[in-house]
Amino acid sequence: MQILWSGGLACMLLAGSLLWNSPQFTEQKNNNNLILPVADTALNGEWFLQPVLASDTAAGRFPSIKFNVANGTFSGNTGCNRMNGTFKRTDTSLTINENIRLTKMICTGYNEMAFLKTLLNTNSYKRDGDILVLMFDRTELSRWTRKPYRAPMSKGT
Repeated sequence: MQILWSGGLACMLLAGSLLWNSPQFTEQKNNNNLILPVADTALNGEWFLQPVLASDTAAGRFPSIKFNVANGTFSGNTGCNRMNGTFKRTDTSLTINENIRLTKMICTGYNEMAFLKTLLNTNSYKRDGDILVLMFDRTELSRWTRKPYRAPMSKGT
């Protein structure tokens, strides 16, 4: 009985150590000055594409992606179809698994394949202030914000 209890305690301590040292967690102190692991928010959460071309929002929707760092999954909208899949990351690397699941809506004038190709070409990311930048090596592929971009309305519209 003593051996089983000691073995179980050792396993729990090892699992806690692995979780604590995981790159998706950082430290934060609570009111009692105890250090607790906190999910990394550099990538985690929902992001909206900053459109560069008019075709980026041709279907009338803003592409979005929501990363769940804890389980390595994402969901979102391509600008036409809903999508979800898995990803792998470190502090700076990010790869999207090519098996992205999509709904099957047809959106005339929107190049969804170009959007998906950009996601699949991503191999790194960085934060530029409040902006998430998806990259291929040192080349920027796309920029994302926490809120959808809304172009200012021109006079007379």
